[in-house]
Amino acid sequence: HQPNLQSSLVHIMDTLEQKGWIAMVLVLLLMFCNWGLEARKWQKLVKPLEDISFLRSFSAILSGVSLSINTPNRIGEYGGRILYLSNRNKLKAIAATIVGSFSQLIVTIIFGLIGMIYYINNFPLIKDDGYFAPNFWEKILVGVLIFICLLTILLYFRLQIIVAIFEKIPFLRKAKVFVQIILRYSTGDLESLLLLSAIRYLVFSAQYLILLDAFGLEFIWWQGLLLNSVIYLVMALVPTIAIAELGLRGKVSIYFMGLLSANTAAIVAATVGIW
Repeated sequence: HQPNLQSSLVHIMDTLEQKGWIAMVLVLLLMFCNWGLEARKWQKLVKPLEDISFLRSFSAILSGVSLSINTPNRIGEYGGRILYLSNRNKLKAIAATIVGSFSQLIVTIIFGLIGMIYYINNFPLIKDDGYFAPNFWEKILVGVLIFICLLTILLYFRLQIIVAIFEKIPFLRKAKVFVQIILRYSTGDLESLLLLSAIRYLVFSAQYLILLDAFGLEFIWWQGLLLNSVIYLVMALVPTIAIAELGLRGKVSIYFMGLLSANTAAIVAATVGIW
């Protein structure tokens, strides 16, 4: 349905001929960097249970990705990763995986909050209805996001709260032994995990922006980064499975990145490519 679709496709092909191969090679190299950072995180997460090599950790990450394809919000990723641990540590490692996901979620929320503030200030969300002051609902939305962000950070650095919850709820007490690993992480460990998550976030954001540029989308990089952070925030909050995620991610990307360019074909091509 895009107007001038044929000319857009021609433009995409012309741009790819000029810098496509360089972009594709760079994106592929960053893919190994992306999963390498996640492998390093996994290696650090399971260290209180057992020492595993980086290569074994990398294999566990790829297995997790494979098993997560047909599961809601990639929950099957946990099952793939624990295959590479000894039997006595498999269930305990699930709690470690959740801590790693928690650190990535915090980074996604922080960047998403910054992007949402930019989006609200530059692209009105809701028309004034006369009953509330201008930007009332936008301020409510930002307030809710800030509250969620602060709450997740508090829980992340006070993981003993989670153990306390397991102790107080009768039917969870038996599972307490499987979550006690989270008490072994020091503040320094948690900060290190957050740093790795932030670097990884910038890596896969850069992959998407490089592909958008390779397909001929014209945009200012920092605006693309901010709106892309809103896309990742939406994707983190909406439950979906990996296969269906492609359609949803495409729709959300068109909505937000479409604010910078009318070249829908390039947005869809980059979204499919990065997926």
